[in-house]
Amino acid sequence: MTTTAAHPRFADALTALGLADVTARVRTFPEATRTAAEAAAAIGCELSQICKSLIFAADGVPVLVLMDGASRVDVERVREELGAQRVTRARADVVRETTGYAIGGVPPFGHRTRTRVLADRSLLAHDLVWAAAGTPYSVFPMAPKDLVAHAGATLADVRERPAG
Repeated sequence: MTTTAAHPRFADALTALGLADVTARVRTFPEATRTAAEAAAAIGCELSQICKSLIFAADGVPVLVLMDGASRVDVERVREELGAQRVTRARADVVRETTGYAIGGVPPFGHRTRTRVLADRSLLAHDLVWAAAGTPYSVFPMAPKDLVAHAGATLADVRERPAG
């Protein structure tokens, strides 16, 4: 067992995916990085370089949406993408039950259960993004295209459009 700042389940997932080298790049902060703004400030990167892992319920079925830290998810666009009748934010207990992690520390992959994953195309605007490593205090860097591939995500346009 490797000692790492990542959550043990996530560290095991990295190893299983052949990404043990990523474990060495996990960074831990004394202050929480639960929000995208907290993470960006701690890392010293742009807000949009944070990859948020958000769980929604599409007709009651959990779905993971990966979104850049500067944007908000448009649930109507998620609903259209999935062909669902109704999409809502998942409750905290559903997030923990589905992923095995608490809100604020949910990584983009390495979850307790397999869920459908949508990744907003905005993530591809960067060479490197940072995502939670299973705890509210740990993050890891990865190329967005690799992150999307390891998450088994479908690329989609699901962020809120600017008003106007």
